[in-house]
This record gives sequence, structure tokens and C-alpha cells, in this order.
Amino acid sequence: MSRHALISGASIAGPALAHQLHARGWRTTVVERAPRLRDEGQNIDIRGAGRQVARLMGIEDAVRAGGTGEVGLKMVREDGFAFATFPAGDNDTDGPTAELEILRGELSRVLYERTRDHTDYRFGEQIRDLTDHGDHVTADLASGDRVDADLVVVAEGTHSRTRDLVIPGARLDELGLYIAYLTIPQLPDDDRWWRWYHGPGSLGVSLRPDNLGTTRAMLSFLSDVRGLETLSRADQVTILRRTFADVGWQAPRVLEALDDAPMYFDAIAQVRLDRWSRGRGVLLGDAAWAAGPFGTGTSLGLTGAYVLAGELDATSDHRTALERYEQRMRPFVDRAQTVRPSVIRAMNPTSSLGVTLHRAAFRTAAEVSKRLGVLVNAIARPPSDAIDLPSYPEPVAA
Repeated sequence: MSRHALISGASIAGPALAHQLHARGWRTTVVERAPRLRDEGQNIDIRGAGRQVARLMGIEDAVRAGGTGEVGLKMVREDGFAFATFPAGDNDTDGPTAELEILRGELSRVLYERTRDHTDYRFGEQIRDLTDHGDHVTADLASGDRVDADLVVVAEGTHSRTRDLVIPGARLDELGLYIAYLTIPQLPDDDRWWRWYHGPGSLGVSLRPDNLGTTRAMLSFLSDVRGLETLSRADQVTILRRTFADVGWQAPRVLEALDDAPMYFDAIAQVRLDRWSRGRGVLLGDAAWAAGPFGTGTSLGLTGAYVLAGELDATSDHRTALERYEQRMRPFVDRAQTVRPSVIRAMNPTSSLGVTLHRAAFRTAAEVSKRLGVLVNAIARPPSDAIDLPSYPEPVAA
């Protein structure tokens, strides 16, 4: 009889795990709080070990075909003049724009389409309680249903509400950075470049291309106030309007779209836990190890799903499998969590002098290296190949 995994979260890490467990003979059920697949969010990149996993899963070509077409990053002034330009990377690690760039929602769709025929997806559903019986675990769902499984995997986001059912008391290191991600109408002069403006007051505005005929906008700011991500959308919109009221460049355009634009508002934080599993429950992805704002989350999630599935397949003892999963992933995560609030503050200057120095640093980086890696990657973006991807006997193919 095949083993059964109940997975909470249908974004990226959860469906990736369902894909790879199915290839190893498991039954999988995925519950997702949202009523449908979420298409909100921005560009994400797949680098290093994460790209190797995508290749092993057979989705690399689909990711490339669904790419955003972004050709690189331009840092701009209030008048739109680009003072520093960084073309897209031509390998896994160089540049702020990776060779494989895709919208979060598009990658989620790719994974869903490759798992929906063999995975029981339940949208608008969530786990309310867990009972570990030793030889299996029972999940009580919000709908009133009960699901028995050999393993429960929480593959949710940084602020997961289900995480405490597996490992209570996670420490969240809030970095003080809030980001609103919006999808806004595309204008004729929107090109294939990611354009990013920083102004005084630690305020950032960026526009990025997508492959769906719209433009992805981002409003970012630093604040000592905590909990803004828990407010209603109306309150968040009010905060954004007041915060960015006097900001130049394309901020007025983004504010004008606020009422109708799909929006995701998030507080950037790092999740720190001494362990990722207890009994027959385990954490995966941002729920276990959210690293912060520098783009490693997708590669970490894909890699973690690959390792977890591989270790579960290698032994019938779930305790041993979960221990090995953590032993392999922990060094990778530790490298990814080296970003500190001081780095975030440096990347989001408060004063006019800070903005001037910020621009000078980016200008120098562009002139010297033609890659963001010389300056920013060295201090902020952890290497995507920090883990030697294990080789498991069972091929990953759905």
C-alpha cells in the first residue's frame, strides 16, 4: 500500500513535493487556504541547485517558455534616467535578473498542471488540528473532514498559520521592510527592463515586465511599526497612499491603480527554528526557513522538496528521513539567512545623502563589473549553489 502525504500549501514547494513524491509511489493530498491558485506576486528566479531540480523534474523548458522576458535591471532617478544598468545574467548566479525568470503564479501553474491528475487538491481548505498517533497522523480540516496520512508537510509562507501545529514558537526576525506587490496596466513605454527607483525616506518603487500583458509594480518602505501585513486591504492602501504621496517617478501611476489592482502586501522576515520536524509533521519552504528579500526562496523551496522526497524514499523510517533532510538542507539555509537588518537599511537609504551614496555605489558596480554581483551579491545574495545536490536512486519524473 502506498504511503500518503498531506501537504498544506499550493504555491511552489508544496506542489513540487507532490510531484516528486508521486514519482516515488506516494499518494498526495494538497490543501490550500485560498479558493484558487494565486497569481499575485512578482518575478522569481531559479538558480543553482533549484535549477538542477527543475531540470530533474522535467519542467525547465516550461519555465523558460513561461519566462517574463526581462532583460535586466536599470536603476533610475526621479526623472527616469538610468544611472546604472545591469543586463540579465547568462548563467545561474550572475545578475539581479537570472537566466530563468518567471512569475510566481506562472511557476505555481506549471507545477499544478503536472500534478493535478494524481494529486487531490482541495482549495478553500486548511488544517485546523493534528493528532499524531505514532504510526500515522490525523488532520482535522476546516471543512469538518478528517484526513489520515503517513506524513503532514506544512509548505506555507513566512507567516504560516499552520506551522505551530508542527513546531510551535517559531522566531520571526522582522527586517522592518514592507513590500506591496501589484499588477497594473501596461503602458506603451513599459519595456522589458526592470526599473527601480529609490528615494529618501527608505522608499522604493519598481516596475517589472511580465509575459501576460501587464506590468508588475512594487512599493517598498522601511518602518519600525510591526503588524501592518495583518491589516485590512483598505488600511494598507491608506498607508501606501500616505507614505508615497510625495514620491516621484512612477509612484503616482502605481497609487492611481491601487483601488483596482491585485495586490499582495507582505512584511519581510526570516524564520528561525532549531528543528523543522516533530513526529510525523515536517516544515518545508518559507514556513521552515524564510530567508528574506533577496530571491533565494524559490530555489530553496524546490531544492528542499527534492531532498525531502529523496530521503523519504531512501528509508521506511520517517524519523531517519526527516533527520537526513534537515542535515542536508541546514547548511544551505544558514548561508541564505546571512542578510541582516543593517544590509536592508543600506539598500534602502533614508536621507538624501544616503540616496546619493546609494546611487554612486550602484553606478560604480555597473561600470566596474556590468554585474550586480560584485557589490550586492557579495553582501546580500547567497550563492545558489551552496548545496551539493544529492543523487537519489529513484528518478524524479512524473
